[in-house]
Amino acid sequence: MPEPLTLINAFEVPPDEAPQFIAAWETTRDYLSSLPGYIDTSLHQAINPDTGFQFVNIAQWRSTEDFAAATQSQGFRSAAAGLAGYQAHPGLYRLVRD
Repeated sequence: MPEPLTLINAFEVPPDEAPQFIAAWETTRDYLSSLPGYIDTSLHQAINPDTGFQFVNIAQWRSTEDFAAATQSQGFRSAAAGLAGYQAHPGLYRLVRD
């Protein structure tokens, strides 16, 4: 069985929009957590308001295929609609060294 993949997704969010962004992230997380292949996720916020990426989402998925199926679904587009206004910088990563 392959190692789980890690999604690291950094978001550009104006500091005054943090509450709206967090609420939209929670809606998206709740939807994704019900899908096959989802393992877990966590949201991190920058301590300094001048940091370019105010939020970083780190999620674990069982496979690239599970992640692709989840994020290409109509349900995902609906659940993630609140995130559409924020520039995202996603990437899937595999563990190289522990």
